[in-house]
Amino acid sequence: MKHVTGDLEKTKDALKKLLPAEDILTFGFAAQRIGFVCVFADPITDKDLLGEQVIRALLSYDGPPSAAEIAKRLTSPETKIEPALENLAAEVLAGNPVLLFEGMDAGIVVGTKKVFTRAIAEPSTDVAVKGPREGFIEDVKTNTSLVRRRFKTGELRIETVEIGRRSKTNVAICWLEGTTPAATVEEVKKKLSEIDIDIIPDSSYLTHFLSTRPYSLVKQVGTTEKPDIFAAKIAEGRLGLLVDGSPIALTLPYMLIEDFQSSEDYFVPPYRASFTRILRLLALVVAIYLPAFYVSAQLYKLQLFPVKLLLTIAGSIRDIPFSPSLEMLLVLFVLEVLNEASIRMPKYVGMALSVVGALVLGETAVSAGFVSTPAIIIIAFSGIGLYAVPNLIEQTSVLRLAMLLIAGSIGPYGVILATAFLLVYLVTTVNFGVPLVAPFAPFARRELKDSLVKFNLGSLKIRPNVLKSPNKRRLK
Repeated sequence: MKHVTGDLEKTKDALKKLLPAEDILTFGFAAQRIGFVCVFADPITDKDLLGEQVIRALLSYDGPPSAAEIAKRLTSPETKIEPALENLAAEVLAGNPVLLFEGMDAGIVVGTKKVFTRAIAEPSTDVAVKGPREGFIEDVKTNTSLVRRRFKTGELRIETVEIGRRSKTNVAICWLEGTTPAATVEEVKKKLSEIDIDIIPDSSYLTHFLSTRPYSLVKQVGTTEKPDIFAAKIAEGRLGLLVDGSPIALTLPYMLIEDFQSSEDYFVPPYRASFTRILRLLALVVAIYLPAFYVSAQLYKLQLFPVKLLLTIAGSIRDIPFSPSLEMLLVLFVLEVLNEASIRMPKYVGMALSVVGALVLGETAVSAGFVSTPAIIIIAFSGIGLYAVPNLIEQTSVLRLAMLLIAGSIGPYGVILATAFLLVYLVTTVNFGVPLVAPFAPFARRELKDSLVKFNLGSLKIRPNVLKSPNKRRLK
């Protein structure tokens, strides 16, 4: 690794050779016969701060040509003396200008990078009627400040690592010393250190490397956009990851029951929270299995329908040219296309597209005799049910399609067999030593107090044993 030499011109040329891009600029000036050169990245450096805290502070400098003395003269709160050229180049690319001067074998890094951030607002994917309205943004420093504000204790540890050969993305590892198991912290650090990839544009890239089964249908890393949820999970004994450039934080270990919980559950009476959690589970089960049940009952087990309902369905499907399974797949395909189009379209068009498209296409398709009214109702209800648990939409939409295909080809016994395989798969999935479907398998009676049924706060005195926290008690 090359180092800074006392020759200012040679050092500047060597640094420019490492940074040949046109937006890497140099600015030279002199103070009391000492020549200075400032190297900075034009788009991401705050030039006003650079001029105020560096150049103006050194114009009247008359001390010795010492890096330590010059650094003391600067008014920037973030300064660092660095002799290695490659490290200086990395700082310039991060937005921090580098100050070089004649006769010294080190450069001074000045923290005046320009930070572009949006305002802290409530995340659109996790809206709560009661509770905090703050959400993470794309700046990792702002996000760590939101977490730090909720833990006024020295036990909160925040360690930053760089991942990505070219992006050098900052990833903040957050945990509570004495509450998060040390084995979990070490395992996460080890997995992060083994990542060798060009760029990390979003936190979702890390989930592949942190999962025990990278190609699993079910996710194995928790996600949230709300600092209060992030802080609560850390306080339970989990570890959190904040990625620069992403508003979505990751939490480990992950349990499936987390996605049936909401931050609002802790600000409403326990009976209401228990009701909504059970409702979410039932809505998800119905959303996955209702189309499959309808198709398999039509093709293989008509006696599953009550007589009056059977007569209504028979009258609706009398002139339909498609088989039940093909009809349901056609309606599901239209629903998925409408969903994708409404998400990708501009907001002022997307709402009209989703409503008008659903009404016009549905009514026209039924009137033309392409599909039946029950098929439209079932797929519409199934689509609504999936959004009862928005964090599992990607997985449950695939499961719904798989169950529908199995029901159309094998029948109800195939659906039952596929469900059994799914349950075995969920039960045997373990990540960071924590079973995915805990506390149901393995069964932990005491930890059911904050699962599908929520007890009052006074009953939640002990942290979940499955997380193996060394600090068991959270409420005295």
